[in-house]
Amino acid sequence: MRKKLSFDYYILLFFLVSFLGWLWEVGIYLVRERRFVNRGITIGPWLPVYGAGALLLYFLLHKWRKRPFLVFFISMTVCSALEYGTGFVLEKMWGVKWWDYSDMLLNLNGHICLASCLMFGVGGVLLLSFLLPRYTALYHKAPAKIRAFISLCLLVLFVMDAAYSADFPHMGRGITY
Repeated sequence: MRKKLSFDYYILLFFLVSFLGWLWEVGIYLVRERRFVNRGITIGPWLPVYGAGALLLYFLLHKWRKRPFLVFFISMTVCSALEYGTGFVLEKMWGVKWWDYSDMLLNLNGHICLASCLMFGVGGVLLLSFLLPRYTALYHKAPAKIRAFISLCLLVLFVMDAAYSADFPHMGRGITY
C-alpha cells in the first residue's frame, strides 16, 4: 500500500527537478562553450519548466511507470507541448527567446525540435522509473518538520526570484537569443 504524500512532496519534487534541469543546461554550456552560463529567466539555480514538466508527468503517468514505451511517448508529447507553450509565452511577454532550436532538425518555430522531443521522452522514463522511487524513499526518511522548513524556504526564495525576474528577466549572452 502506498504511503500518503504531503504537499511538500510535490514542492520538493518541483525544486529537485528544476535544479537538475538547471544543472543539465549549465553542463551543456560548460561543455559546448567552456564557460558557466546561468540559464533561465530567473536568477536562482532552477529552471521551473523542468519542475512543472516533472509534476505533470508524475500526475499523468505514475500509474504507468512500469510501461516505459508508453511513458516515453506521452512524456515526449506532454513535455514538448509544455516547452513550446513556455517558449511562445516568454517570447510574447519579453520579445526575446530563452532558447532557439531554429538550426536544429525538425524544429517548430525554434521552440522545439526533434532532438529535444526525444530527450523529453528519455527524461520522462528516467524520472518515473529511476528518480522517483529513490526520491520517494528519501522523502519518507526525512523528518516532516525538516521537509516543511526546506519547502517553505525554497518557496520564499523562488517567489522573491520570480517577482524580481518578472521586472528584470535574466538575459544575456548564452541566456537569450
